Amino acid sequence: MNRRSRYREGKSQLVWFTNFAGNLVSIRSAPWLGVLVLAVSAPVAAERLAVANPAEFSSAVGSLRPGDQLVLKNGVWTDADLLFTGIGSAEQPIELLPETDGGVVLTGASSLRLAGSFLHARGLIFRNGYSPRGEVISFRGDAEHLASDSRVSEMVIDGYSHPDRFETDYWVALYGRRNRFDHNHLQGKTNAGVTVAVRLDSKGSRNNKHRIDHNYFGPRPILGSNGGETLRIGTSAYSMFNSNTVVERNVFDHCSGEVEIISSKSGGNVFRGNLFLASQGSLTLRHGDGSLVEDNVFLGLDEPNTGGVRVINQRQTVRNNYMEGLLGSGFASALTVMNGVPNSPVNRYVQVSGALISHNSVLNSRQIALGAGADVERSAAPRASRLEENLFSPEAQAPSILRIDADIAGLHARNNVMLAGDEDLSNLETGKTVTGVTRRDSLLVRASSGLLYPADLRIKQGVSRQLKPLTRDEVGVRWYHPSGTDKKLPVITVEPGDDTLFDALKNAADGSVLQLAAGDYQQTRALILDRRISLIGPPAGSGTSSSARATLHVSRSQLFLLQQGAQLTLTDINIVGDEAPDAVGNAVFRTEAAPAASAVRLRLERVKVSNLRVNAGFDVVALAKNTMVEDVSIVDSDFSQISGRVLSATSENDDYGRYNVESLRIEKSRFTDIGGPIAAIYRGGTDESTFGPRLVLRDSTLTRVGLGPKQREPAALALHGAQQTEISGNEIRDSGGFALTHTVGEPMTRIVGNTFEATPEPSVRELNYRGAARADIHGNQIKGSGK
Repeated sequence: MNRRSRYREGKSQLVWFTNFAGNLVSIRSAPWLGVLVLAVSAPVAAERLAVANPAEFSSAVGSLRPGDQLVLKNGVWTDADLLFTGIGSAEQPIELLPETDGGVVLTGASSLRLAGSFLHARGLIFRNGYSPRGEVISFRGDAEHLASDSRVSEMVIDGYSHPDRFETDYWVALYGRRNRFDHNHLQGKTNAGVTVAVRLDSKGSRNNKHRIDHNYFGPRPILGSNGGETLRIGTSAYSMFNSNTVVERNVFDHCSGEVEIISSKSGGNVFRGNLFLASQGSLTLRHGDGSLVEDNVFLGLDEPNTGGVRVINQRQTVRNNYMEGLLGSGFASALTVMNGVPNSPVNRYVQVSGALISHNSVLNSRQIALGAGADVERSAAPRASRLEENLFSPEAQAPSILRIDADIAGLHARNNVMLAGDEDLSNLETGKTVTGVTRRDSLLVRASSGLLYPADLRIKQGVSRQLKPLTRDEVGVRWYHPSGTDKKLPVITVEPGDDTLFDALKNAADGSVLQLAAGDYQQTRALILDRRISLIGPPAGSGTSSSARATLHVSRSQLFLLQQGAQLTLTDINIVGDEAPDAVGNAVFRTEAAPAASAVRLRLERVKVSNLRVNAGFDVVALAKNTMVEDVSIVDSDFSQISGRVLSATSENDDYGRYNVESLRIEKSRFTDIGGPIAAIYRGGTDESTFGPRLVLRDSTLTRVGLGPKQREPAALALHGAQQTEISGNEIRDSGGFALTHTVGEPMTRIVGNTFEATPEPSVRELNYRGAARADIHGNQIKGSGK
């Protein structure tokens, strides 16, 4: 029987079907009505159609009717471009599902598109590939055929990222109206582009009333550029339209792509009951008016740059939100109320007006920023807005949580309570005093919900005592558990010799620990890494001579080539460059030249690097363009006789706001006879959406550093565009100066308690900011004249 001529179970004899153009047609209007046989008028039950490959899928999808199930047979589906179409009903949606939960894995160049109404796709896994379409899951077939009243649930997208981290795509794009995205698991997006985007670029996608709920948004590493949001609703160009999207009861776990975790760029949106865990950035009401943020919980968990809510535009309501342990400041403060641009264009900052910020708890956090971003352009202070019944307390031992950058007379504060902090509630930096905030004394006690409340029950400010945080078990996919996260692997013993380390690494699994015996390791081939690996030599206590240490000899232009996903730790190991070729651009550690999506980590502890002098530019760590090293840590290590730089991260010189290293931490280490700077880092441009680079240089010794013949100007440290810098407790002798250039944002530079002997005083230059250098420089000793 031709399924296009059948009647549906429980329906009248007037049958609706979808023609090849996707239009809804009745039998009465069909040109082939005369050939129908009335004998087939008996009801036909919904069907369950099983398909084994993309070709079978394409053949079957055109015949689907309300209530039908299209089942993908278990297995790996490679390069599957699936277009799921049909017209279901509220009572009988058309379903797309796997044979068993988690049984279908889509890999390679796979994607899923929905077009029609009352469709429900669920239970698939996207892994080991990326979508060439620019969207992994899309709620439209093309610009003319959108999805409505449809649902995507229990989907997994795990690390399904384009290998070029600056190639932009979306993992999920919602178009149409009244669609739902729920109970999904998304983690590990490493390339540019938002994880989930709600698009308003067509009339059929505005005032959409989408619902995004009960999803687990897992770790998203730092992108090092604009375009790393986890969720964005709208864009600047369509921000004058309402989206009316509801985002509720989702978990955002370590979502740290950029300064905006969520970017609301449209009106009428609701953000309710979500949990933010150790996520750098904030929920930002970037464009659009009349949105509501309520009953959310933000926990910083000692992670830097963790923020809460940033308020911009008109008639925004922020109420009953709990914020604890948030260490962000400026645009990523626990609570930020921005200054605006007078008569702002849609892509800038509309003045805050008519905002209500009430009954929020901001506890043990670093900063509340009012009038944030005030400058010559952003000169419009908040107006006709209210700050009421909130509870504040600063982080431990901080003098104040309040930062006031502009006239906040238009932000009427009433009946707020401050626990601890300054008696007069004045901002130490600007001297402005906050009215409408009362100083009260009370301990904070943790309720059964896990949230903190004043022990003094007379204090009613802050969040409701009935607020119950979301738990991890309430969201995501119940049957999906990422593999390998807790797997403990055996220690691999490696003996000295030619290429013994190469052979051991070739077969080492992700997370392996390689124990190196004392002796010499000669490498005729580069050690290529794309996994988590730890190399451990004999402990320092076993002897100090070279024969008692594991010594790696550099005999190629690089010893280690770090590809995406590499996380390398070296402990108690010597590295010498006495056998390296005389080639331009030698390096011990080098990132792959191809754009790497997955951030790299490198840790050196009790490592000795010496004799990198075969030419004038032999670096220890060289970072290639388009690659990102999320963290470099150097602890209790020695570097000597090196002609180049210890860390070279200057390849992102196009001034797009990109950079190569997020965090560099150097502690208790010694640098002697280094030709270039111990760190040369460049971040140009005017983009304000990132937090880094960050540098900590603490309790270390620099002797004869930065004076090599290749240096245009002597410099022991060269930072351009670093956002957070702490230099403390160091001794610098007979070296080039510390040259720091501030570009954009609100850089925090602190140079305190160092000794500079026969070395120039540190210099800080402002490239764009008008005024004195924004740096805390005090308590340093300057001895003798610098070179």
